[in-house]
Amino acid sequence: MKLVKTEEAVGHVLCHDMTQIIPGVSKGPRFRKGHVVTKEDIPVLLSMGKEHLYVWEKTEGMLHEDEGALRLLELCKNEGMHATEVKEGKTELIADQDGFFRVDALRLYAVNDIEELMIATRHTDTAVKAGDKLAGMRVIPLVIEEKKLEAAKEAARTEEEGPLLSLLPWRIATAGLITTGSEVEKGLIKDQFSPVVKRKLSDFQVEVTDHRLCGDDMGRITEAILDMKKSGLDLIICTGGMSVDPDDRTPGAIKASGADIVTYGAPVLPGAMLCLGYFADGTPVIGLPGCVMYARATIFDLLLPKLAAGVRIERKDIVKLGHGGLCLGCSECHYPVCPFGKQG
Repeated sequence: MKLVKTEEAVGHVLCHDMTQIIPGVSKGPRFRKGHVVTKEDIPVLLSMGKEHLYVWEKTEGMLHEDEGALRLLELCKNEGMHATEVKEGKTELIADQDGFFRVDALRLYAVNDIEELMIATRHTDTAVKAGDKLAGMRVIPLVIEEKKLEAAKEAARTEEEGPLLSLLPWRIATAGLITTGSEVEKGLIKDQFSPVVKRKLSDFQVEVTDHRLCGDDMGRITEAILDMKKSGLDLIICTGGMSVDPDDRTPGAIKASGADIVTYGAPVLPGAMLCLGYFADGTPVIGLPGCVMYARATIFDLLLPKLAAGVRIERKDIVKLGHGGLCLGCSECHYPVCPFGKQG
């Protein structure tokens, strides 16, 4: 940095905050570090007693914090999101749409391992709404070596793999719901499962357009699955009949429908008895255990955002859920702002 006369500082960048005191009114920064001095600023600075200023002297290979923040932004910004104004070496990304937010965490770690810069995001694989904050990034000092931003770009590998962040819109619109259990079909008990599932689906703009009661007959359940598949529904859901009770036939019906089974069972509590499969054309069929009917957050809540975004769930994704897959049963549920389902 260098010292210049205030009258000669137009166009220069301040190296530190400039505090203005108005007795009985206010005391605080009038000009922030990184501010570019304008002609209109000169009288104000002089009235503050600032006849000389320390300003940034641009040198080869060094970047101002704002320019560095823009370089970090290039590593992250993707479709469906916009950046806030760069200020004091910091900018943030905001969602333009509802959707499924994803972070390439391993590449993010590699970038954040470089000193004097940072990128912070919300958790990957989460549902967000338009207007939600997705990420923030900044350069720590006022100036930073350009080679550090080049190293960040190399670590991010964006030219080969694209931005670190992505926001996928909801892609499925319709679902079929198959309610099992002879006690429900016969009207012996009220169906309390379907309303819960429909409400959760509506949060992702998915409408149940076909709903059937199939009792405990595996053949009828299988037939209903195949009918829904033939009608072109985006998602097929079976509720109940997932335990080891002899009358519980749902997993067998899903398998008999010809779907490729990804898993029967998941390392998540509540939700261990989940069954998930896919037909050859990518249509998912899922069997939900009874806990979805009464527990605030379950395996269904962890998988539904990904299903709604049309992202295929593989067995490795299910396996990873074990880390963070234990709901603590808090008296007041904080999901999704809680550790449940968050993997490192």
